Amino acid sequence: MNSSIFGYLTVFHTIVTEGSIAAAARKLEIASPSVSNSLKLLEQHIGLPLFTRTTRKIELTEAGIQLYQHSKPAMQELTLALESVHDLADIPSGSVRITVPRIAYLLILKPHFAEFCRRYPDIQLEISVYDGTVDIIKQGFDLGIRFGSSIEENMVARKLLAPFKGGLYVSKEYAKQFGVPTSIAELKQHNLIGFRFMTANRLFPLTLNENGHDVTLEMPSALIANSLEVVIDAVRQGLGIGRVFEPILKLEADAADFIPVLPSHWKTYPPLSLYYVQHSQKAKRIRTLIEFLSEKMA
Repeated sequence: MNSSIFGYLTVFHTIVTEGSIAAAARKLEIASPSVSNSLKLLEQHIGLPLFTRTTRKIELTEAGIQLYQHSKPAMQELTLALESVHDLADIPSGSVRITVPRIAYLLILKPHFAEFCRRYPDIQLEISVYDGTVDIIKQGFDLGIRFGSSIEENMVARKLLAPFKGGLYVSKEYAKQFGVPTSIAELKQHNLIGFRFMTANRLFPLTLNENGHDVTLEMPSALIANSLEVVIDAVRQGLGIGRVFEPILKLEADAADFIPVLPSHWKTYPPLSLYYVQHSQKAKRIRTLIEFLSEKMA
């Protein structure tokens, strides 16, 4: 094999992940003509075009898709192999990309990420907050945090946060005007502050526990929001009953002013866990974040 192929493939993969030749050049810190030339030489070596180019965008051809999918695992292994040698140095360095839902950001990353960045200034931490399902391999992330029940079996999972309750709350003002329901039947007569997933454009179903079984309720909505902060604000202002994860509400300075509703019926959610591909631990930059978060959440 031509000794330059690895370099060409590195350029090719960077174009794919960055979305353009110009962006790849910035990422690799080389001139755009050098990126274009490396791509041209790789296409000549293969004998097929890897991208279709227009004035507005660049897209993979079928050959490009095949090459990317088949070479990606090998490129990751080579990168990690080089990093494992580099990691013999005392100071961890490089970039670490982590994807988390908003609840994980608020409960796990928000209190600690600044300390991590100060402690390890040579690690470039990138945090992506997204409530949808993320394939960390396909989308180029090193790590993710997710509810344990939704982590794929081929991933390594490390629990960071114990199971917790999804609570229902009202304000003192609301309780004084409308009362606090004492049964699920009474609850249905009240207005709910609805929550809509930004990623799936659907309402988060209200699920409670009744006699050991999950039951999903339909309630009229006083307001619908796609933000936990808005839900909490709406409850605070007496608009209705809000469903808020118990540990999230505890972060509020006035948490004691919120009245719990039917706490014996609150649904328990699985633990939030860190997940990653097994071989990722070989990279010191990734292992450093894994160990840091595990220590902080112990």
